[in-house]
Amino acid sequence: MTSNEIPDFVNELIAAGCDITAIGHEMYVIGEVKGSATEEVRRITEKYRDRDPLRLEIVAYLWSIGRYIELAAETTRH
Repeated sequence: MTSNEIPDFVNELIAAGCDITAIGHEMYVIGEVKGSATEEVRRITEKYRDRDPLRLEIVAYLWSIGRYIELAAETTRH
């Protein structure tokens, strides 16, 4: 996966019915997948392969589109 594929990755997961959310500024989660979406989410994650090197960029993108949960401890360190 490359940096310019991040929006496609996120949008494909959302379109498949998966909730992808940044948690704070350092991690993200791919939420619970239900029913027939399971196979589609598997296909998407296999398509984009190793995303760990881009984790912080994915998190930043999720923040930019409003898909985040701010951690209380982070609000006090700014």
